[in-house]
Amino acid sequence: MSIFGDRLRKFAPVGGDRRWIYVPYDQLTDAIGPLSEQSPAQTGIVLVETPAKAARRPYHRQKLALILANQRHFALEQAARGVAVRYIAHADGYAAALSGFPHPLTMMEAAERELRVELAPLIARGALRVVPHAGWLTTTEHFGSKGPPWRMDAFYRTVRRSTGVLMDGEEPRGGRWSFDQENRHAWKGEPAAPEPPRFKPDAITREVGDLILTQYASHPGTLDLTTLPATQADAETLWTWAKSACLPHFGPFEDALSRHSSGLFHSRCAPLINLHRLLPARIVHETAALDLPLASQEGFIRQILGWREFVRHIHVASDGFRTVPNNFLDVHEALPPAFWPGAPSGLACLDAVVANVWSEGWSHHISRLMVLANLATLLDVDPRQTTDWFWFAYIDAFDWVVEPNVLGMGTFAAGETMVTKPYIGGGAYLGRMGDHCKTCKFQPNRDCPITTLYWDWLRRHGSRVRRNPRMSTICAAQAKRGAERQEADRQRAEAIRQQLANAQTLTPDSLA
Repeated sequence: MSIFGDRLRKFAPVGGDRRWIYVPYDQLTDAIGPLSEQSPAQTGIVLVETPAKAARRPYHRQKLALILANQRHFALEQAARGVAVRYIAHADGYAAALSGFPHPLTMMEAAERELRVELAPLIARGALRVVPHAGWLTTTEHFGSKGPPWRMDAFYRTVRRSTGVLMDGEEPRGGRWSFDQENRHAWKGEPAAPEPPRFKPDAITREVGDLILTQYASHPGTLDLTTLPATQADAETLWTWAKSACLPHFGPFEDALSRHSSGLFHSRCAPLINLHRLLPARIVHETAALDLPLASQEGFIRQILGWREFVRHIHVASDGFRTVPNNFLDVHEALPPAFWPGAPSGLACLDAVVANVWSEGWSHHISRLMVLANLATLLDVDPRQTTDWFWFAYIDAFDWVVEPNVLGMGTFAAGETMVTKPYIGGGAYLGRMGDHCKTCKFQPNRDCPITTLYWDWLRRHGSRVRRNPRMSTICAAQAKRGAERQEADRQRAEAIRQQLANAQTLTPDSLA
């Protein structure tokens, strides 16, 4: 880290009577917590960079670069304020790096369970004092002490009432808590989807890029430093763009899919929110103050004040899904090669989303839920494999968010612990909400393999879900298909699974 190290050393040397704070990789802010409560001259911070973190999973190159570039820039930003900075590079992990630090350390509680577990011995022996994480917007009192099933709508109403966000007295603004029914439009090309901002990598970011391409050359994904917001100024640029270019049209098209735009009107701010380069409280309050269509305003706020907070409470309450079901359907198939570069499935929607993920490390929530997780679920993929894939493929994935989203929702691995139904669908849904079918060899109303997989999933798993009132009608429809059609579904679904497992591209002829 020669360029970064040289620049850091140019600031005032570490010294003086300072109170020392350990700042984890996802708490890169001086606006909350201990770092906001004392003057820079009184403060020292410790930041740790360790290849042990990257070695745990084949993280997307863009994710590694995002974290390292932001952490290094944060170190320089704090040093420029007069904060003493100790930047420790250690091969053996965070606990090893901190264990020999000569001063008492304070930290905000780690968001990731994985880091909490690693640091637990230091905390137990008093070498590390932990204070509550000030970045969260809700408390356990909002979530309640009742065990599963947990439901987002009840939590969200409690939080809205408590915070007063989008409230007119005791009533929700506009007379409804959610405007989801208005936010399900397909995108036909108008208004034009905005192009995300580009950033000019400085020497610090370029040095991180060189590190990724050498030390982590075996990791998958494209590294594009021009799409990487690495400084606090970059974070402000992204948020300014999101407010003007995305949020006015976010609501109606938040569930839309398009081969022409991987993000449409989604803000792409989640990676920076999860690193606390953009604070969740600020995002919510600024959005609530904007002159926006209420459906867009409420839908965006619900993602942060509602869903984001909800899933982190569930992750804590379930001890990382260790105390609730995590393979409800008892499925164990391997994730097919089509989820990796170079093994196209022949399904236009899946291939486009997978290509975007390995190019950007990102896609919006319907791509994740109704293309990637849907296909993995219909193929009976082991939910842990699907979850881990999301964890290392997406730049905004950390354990507290990815495990609830994939185990709890996307794959129905936790049953009805946090959702009321399996989120699965056939080709008709994808044809209605997106335009990938127009370039696909298959058609949703004729021969789409996803529709075959959907009907056969209901044949295999209907007995587990038919009592669910939201599934009873479709399960009854599947039963009425009759023995001959069900057998045809079974045979064609088996052929689809086998061809995908063998990295064969599906074609109408191969499934004839």
